[in-house]
Amino acid sequence: MPKFEVREFISFAVVGVINTATYYAFYLFGLKGLGLAYMAAHFGAVFLSMVISFFLNSYVTYKVKPTLKKFLIYPVTQLVNIVVTAGLLYLLVDGLGMNSTVAPLAALIITVPVTFVVTGKVLKAA
Repeated sequence: MPKFEVREFISFAVVGVINTATYYAFYLFGLKGLGLAYMAAHFGAVFLSMVISFFLNSYVTYKVKPTLKKFLIYPVTQLVNIVVTAGLLYLLVDGLGMNSTVAPLAALIITVPVTFVVTGKVLKAA
């Protein structure tokens, strides 16, 4: 089992806050500014924030050089996270009636620990 790195987790948390704010800004812009359906706004925001997340996690969290190979693998490894987040978003909004403006924040909170482990494995190994 890999050694738990406190510095990495703290950096991941800080980058996560930045990434969540970036995601949420893109999401609200798509939802309110462009008038997109919440799922379209979600997937657009996920894509844009994922690019930013890749570079922040490479340079700040895991201190590895970003490469084209890692950049191409990164979204594939995040696919589970994206699907789970989208499923939770659907459940929260359509299933439980939560406001679509706050539902993404609740969904993202649930997926953070999984994302930390997966991201570290991908960026350090690829």
